[in-house]
Amino acid sequence: MSFNIALSGLNAAQKDLDVSSNNIANVNTVGFKESRAEFVDVYASSLLSSGKTKVGDGVLTADVAQQFSQGSIQFTQNALDLAITGNGFFAVVPEIDSLETTYTRAGQFKLNDSNFIVNSNGQHLLGFPVNADGTSASVSLSTTEPIRVPTASGAPQKTSEVDIRMNLPAGDSYISSAPGNFDPDDPLTFNYSTSVTIFDSLGDSHIMTYYFVKEDPSVSPNEWLVFAGVDGTPINLEDPNGDAVADGRVGGSVSGPLSGAGGVIGGRLVFDSSGDFISQLPDLASGGFVTEQFGSGILANGADDTQTVEIDFNLDPLQPNPNEPTQFASNFEVTALEQDGLAVGRLTGIDIGIDGLLRATYSNGTSAPLSRIALVNFANEQGLSQIGNTSWKASISSGEALAGEAGSGTFGTINSSALESSNVNLTTELIDLISAQRNFQANSRALEVNNTINQTILQIR
Repeated sequence: MSFNIALSGLNAAQKDLDVSSNNIANVNTVGFKESRAEFVDVYASSLLSSGKTKVGDGVLTADVAQQFSQGSIQFTQNALDLAITGNGFFAVVPEIDSLETTYTRAGQFKLNDSNFIVNSNGQHLLGFPVNADGTSASVSLSTTEPIRVPTASGAPQKTSEVDIRMNLPAGDSYISSAPGNFDPDDPLTFNYSTSVTIFDSLGDSHIMTYYFVKEDPSVSPNEWLVFAGVDGTPINLEDPNGDAVADGRVGGSVSGPLSGAGGVIGGRLVFDSSGDFISQLPDLASGGFVTEQFGSGILANGADDTQTVEIDFNLDPLQPNPNEPTQFASNFEVTALEQDGLAVGRLTGIDIGIDGLLRATYSNGTSAPLSRIALVNFANEQGLSQIGNTSWKASISSGEALAGEAGSGTFGTINSSALESSNVNLTTELIDLISAQRNFQANSRALEVNNTINQTILQIR
């Protein structure tokens, strides 16, 4: 019996050594979780045996229990390196259409040749589909899908509105020949000009220029004329119905044609004696001017030649407004000049938030949500079946996989450009290794003593 007891002790010590050695071997394995050998004593007695004198029958390995404590976080330069702080696992599948889901804490992800996010084993990272505003369309594991970074460029958007604010110098000299002789190629026929880049429906850029001409103060005090041109070609300003603007001043008499050289039609800005912007012609409810359709003469690249642009001066006739232009006794100054068009954008980067939302950014200044990385949790993490490659599968003991968003409920957060190191404490493992070695030596000595006793008995004559 003592032989069997000593042998069970040797087996247990060997198992302890194996577990410690495996932990030490994986001290630098990203996402690795250490294990712990758990032992129980063996005790058996018959119905008629005396429990007071019964000796145990040795030791037995009850379990090699995985320890899912948090590993330290190491930061990297790769945005697709992901670390979970808190509870949860990444869900991955071996193929795009596979339902064989495995779970891992190792976040060393990269793009494959099809622009899918995969780990070192080629397994695809799963994510929840998202709406245009970045909210998750579903948080069910059954609706997750492999995350793919699009190769297509960001779509262009034609300019429909330009927002402009500026100060026009009060008391500036007027041009006596204006507006009839306004010529965008002759700087002597206008006081000031400013330009903005706009975009057509194909994402091609064009320069839109605005020209400001001071009216004769003896005829039209505190009034300025506005003309516009695209790529050096003058373009008419129209009323909401698309008709050419008739000349005139709001609340005033006709002062002559509001057209420049070649008959280009402009608009009129009216200020009061305190420099506040009070009215305009044409008088649009939106507070701006609308250009005529560009036509194929300007957009010769096949873009939408019915494009128009609203020049928005944010008119507020009731009170002074900081978003309006002004006429003060200071220099000409443009304080805002913005447009809502977009050029064609190429993919410039990927951003991943702590909530797992993956967003693509483009060179035209736009960004779009692509997916939300799914996290999965279990009722009993230690019940997961270890399958190697720092991956696990669900089992009866672990319970069903519960999917959710990072940062919600009991789920941890996701750190981009970071990796979770092994949770192995090397110092503790080395101490355990020495302890297991001493245990092995002690059981070997017990086996040796038992062998000596048996040899002595056999030698009795």
